[in-house]
Amino acid sequence: MPRDRDLLVNFERMRREMDELFGDVWGEGGWLSGRPQPGFSPRVDVYYCGEPPRAVVKAELPGVSLDTVSLEIVGRELVIRGERPVQETEGRVYQQVEIEAGPFRRIVELNADVVAEEARATYEDGVLRVELPLRSSGRASRRVPIETKE
Repeated sequence: MPRDRDLLVNFERMRREMDELFGDVWGEGGWLSGRPQPGFSPRVDVYYCGEPPRAVVKAELPGVSLDTVSLEIVGRELVIRGERPVQETEGRVYQQVEIEAGPFRRIVELNADVVAEEARATYEDGVLRVELPLRSSGRASRRVPIETKE
């Protein structure tokens, strides 16, 4: 069973990386739509640990003001929104530009149900860390009586 889980985790990671690399090539803001998509997609790490068990999402957000960042939990998704300001360019001649700026929206898919009301977030040295307690599986069992017409 653990080997199957590793395979699914690797497949999910590959899917996310392909989404980040190619994005929505056909839709609004995609390559073939004729309009460039503004902003960037911050890199994230997602792992599960602890007792009680929790999901931890770490996002690289250097240069992003926390005033612009919002977090939302929808089902098994963590939505991170914000904006990194565009640097002043007047009077400068750039040789190279690699630091992406502008608005961003990153959806992080989780592989477990979480208790949204107990989520906590911290920010240190440009890294946002969100801890999401996992909802206990609590497999309740119940005997179901079989009714007859008699």
